[in-house]
Amino acid sequence: MTYKFGMTALLATMAASGAMAQDANTLAIVVKGLDNPFFEQINLGCQQWMAENPDSQYNCLYTGPASSSDEAGEVQIVDDLIAAGVAAIAISPSNAPAMANRIRALAPDIPIMTIDADFLPADADLRATYLGTDNYLMGVQMAEQAMALKPEGGTICLQLGNVAAANINARAQGFRDTAGGAEGLDRLTGENGWTEIEGCPVFTNDQADLANQQMSDVFTANPDLDAFILIGGWAQFAPQAYAQVTDQVMDRLQSNALIIIAGDTLPPQTQAFREMRSHAQVGQRPFEMGLRAPDVMIQLLNGETVDDPLFTGLDVCTHAEPGFCADN
Repeated sequence: MTYKFGMTALLATMAASGAMAQDANTLAIVVKGLDNPFFEQINLGCQQWMAENPDSQYNCLYTGPASSSDEAGEVQIVDDLIAAGVAAIAISPSNAPAMANRIRALAPDIPIMTIDADFLPADADLRATYLGTDNYLMGVQMAEQAMALKPEGGTICLQLGNVAAANINARAQGFRDTAGGAEGLDRLTGENGWTEIEGCPVFTNDQADLANQQMSDVFTANPDLDAFILIGGWAQFAPQAYAQVTDQVMDRLQSNALIIIAGDTLPPQTQAFREMRSHAQVGQRPFEMGLRAPDVMIQLLNGETVDDPLFTGLDVCTHAEPGFCADN
């Protein structure tokens, strides 16, 4: 079940559903935006938990703003859920500092955890645990794939999401530190042969159409680019547009003159991978996040000790070892 935003609409929808009528029995999962297919996998996990636990006193509610770029809308949804008296909330903050500031101001007496994206370390005391990807490690693994394909390095462009998305920034840091061979790099400026081109990184604001336009613009302006890194899968979430963009450089992709490493392994992405429109995919496990989150929230409600963080693992696909991506 999905919702957009606003207290009136949220409460009306919850009241219309017998399963969600008891706010105190609701375990809410709030994602960055309902327009992102990655988060739909979290929703499917939430639904699977409901199917597997028909006798539970709790219900799993999946919600978020209509658009992944609506950071204020996501904060408002969390505000509304707390006011409605839900049992617990798992949040994937689009703007980690803004969400943390609101949680700190509200000081809710219900369990708060993060899922998929975490708060910044300075705000970690505001949530009980984080469930999701080790995002720094994801960046490390993306860099390892790029380095295997381009051992001498080269010119590179990183594509990121929202400026304040802590999970995406952690991946970028893991990538730069690994590729550059030093910790804390803000930018690759020749370390280990890698140089980020002028105008990069680019920020998609989690919009697939913008992501594809950025790729096209970068390829046109930099015909000798060596590597393009989709730190998240945004462009591939619009498969037709992504196919058109990569058609522009297909000869370079097939010869490995230009490599593309991308995050996530949703079906349109693995299809693109099989068509040689990327060289490696490093995938998260969003379905597992959605499936596990209600149980973690129940543990917190019961006063049980929960590990922090709770990592859900990664799946790496290369053309030498396609693994998960071969037939999914």
